[in-house]
Amino acid sequence: MFTGIIEAVGTVRNKQPKGGDLRVEIDSGGLDLSDVKLGDSIACNGVCLTVIDMSAQGFSADISNETLAHTRWQSIAIGQAINLEKALTPTTRLGGHLVSGHVDGLGEIKDRQDDGRSIRFSIAAGQALSRYIAHKGSITVDGVSLTVNAVTGDVFELNIVPHTAQETTLIHLRPGQLVHLEVDLIARYLERLLTGNQPAKADSLTTGFLAEHGFA
Repeated sequence: MFTGIIEAVGTVRNKQPKGGDLRVEIDSGGLDLSDVKLGDSIACNGVCLTVIDMSAQGFSADISNETLAHTRWQSIAIGQAINLEKALTPTTRLGGHLVSGHVDGLGEIKDRQDDGRSIRFSIAAGQALSRYIAHKGSITVDGVSLTVNAVTGDVFELNIVPHTAQETTLIHLRPGQLVHLEVDLIARYLERLLTGNQPAKADSLTTGFLAEHGFA
């Protein structure tokens, strides 16, 4: 588990096809690896990866075909900066929200505007994910825990304060780029509890449905 509070920005040092999937080497930048051991988890742009090797410069991890199919790791280039966060411990401050590091899908940056000293982004999440995104709720974008400012259809807005922009890769995002999205865990589990074995549908969580089950 993670919090979505980025600890350092690292760099992809190498990508190597291996046995049908992918092995990556990450330069960990300013991330303190003194308490990291083989088998530990590190979120890389919001994707939970397992450390399989370590060096003085960073660590290596394998990326399965399942992960490659649901993320943009296949297109992340050598030399590209990525957000890094070590897995939380029982004493970690939960400054963001509970994040699993399991990407739900990709979003597309639709608009970027300066808003005072902050940056306001509009991101299209698609119908399959937008039902989990709520006004003033939490969402993870490329591993960063953020608060949703507004939702219109399948597009949501975020406000990135100067500190977050400077300490993560979000400052480099431009319209047309894709980002990793992880929706709030509670929303996913709540839907599963309410719908049971029935297939989840985009319009399944209506006001009437919630009232019938005692949630409204």
